[in-house]
Amino acid sequence: MKIVGVAACTVGIAHTYIAQEKLENAAKKAGHEMHVETQGTIGIENALTDEQIAAADVVILAVDVKINGRKRFEGKRVIQVPIEIAVKSPRKLIEKAVEVVEKQLSA
Repeated sequence: MKIVGVAACTVGIAHTYIAQEKLENAAKKAGHEMHVETQGTIGIENALTDEQIAAADVVILAVDVKINGRKRFEGKRVIQVPIEIAVKSPRKLIEKAVEVVEKQLSA
């Protein structure tokens, strides 16, 4: 499965990058491909490409603030959670994303 996401905390420093790392690692361990864009005090890093977004089965937004470029994800399955969830329970969040996709595919 291909997953893309955005991580952005209120301060835009530590939790943003911790969430990115934890989500990418959890997805990899589960056998999925994931790319996470960060939006913080120094702007946007690891910006998602149009190709990555188009190929994604699901989008995870681990955000505590309004993000730039939200419209890019229109028409995609989107799961939005507070960044704390991505930091504390990344494996469960990836499992939830897989469940959402599988549920829609079987409907």
